[in-house]
Amino acid sequence: MSGVMPAGGRLTAREAGLASCHVCGQLARHVAHRALRCPRCRAPLHLRKPASVSTTWALIVASAILFVPANLLPMMTTSSLLGTQRDTIMSGVVFLWRSGSWPLAAVVFFASIVVPLLKILALAWLTASVQRRSRRRLMQRTRLYRLVEFVGRWSMLDIYVITLLVALVNFRGIATIEAGPAAIAFGAVVVLTMFAAMTFDPRLIWDPLAGPDDLARHD
Repeated sequence: MSGVMPAGGRLTAREAGLASCHVCGQLARHVAHRALRCPRCRAPLHLRKPASVSTTWALIVASAILFVPANLLPMMTTSSLLGTQRDTIMSGVVFLWRSGSWPLAAVVFFASIVVPLLKILALAWLTASVQRRSRRRLMQRTRLYRLVEFVGRWSMLDIYVITLLVALVNFRGIATIEAGPAAIAFGAVVVLTMFAAMTFDPRLIWDPLAGPDDLARHD
């Protein structure tokens, strides 16, 4: 290591030859072109998550494809003496709205449609900006990533509502409710977007400030 400080007067961990373990967070010395393992948990050490951009893109595309059947196919099928009714997410929101349950309709609409869609768009924008090595709005993009991670845990709210509704209705013997094919697609969207947020390395957002460097190649 030379004694020259990088531009901006701040020395990053990568420039200091240090790497953080992706499993346990242990900070350890990293030697270029050598396969090293974490001294604490023995997991492989990498300066950046391997194939972060390509893996995140694959998960984003898969979740975007599944988002279509998740909203078009029936989310649940209700069978009673009056017949069988199949409801999508949007038809359920419309029913709740017309029946006067406006707060519940807003919660289901936001958690089941708005949040997954915005999460897909946000992750796509973050990944594209990292791939272009953009230097614009670094702090805002970092905060957006933290927000995407935070709201991800609430994306399964619609599945929880259906589960409680199925248990409640079947217990009372009023009708029989079964989860439709959209529930599988929606659950897959939630899981894929959660994995996409996990595979995305937010440190790549700040790498362009270090200038051109072989170590900055993340894919």
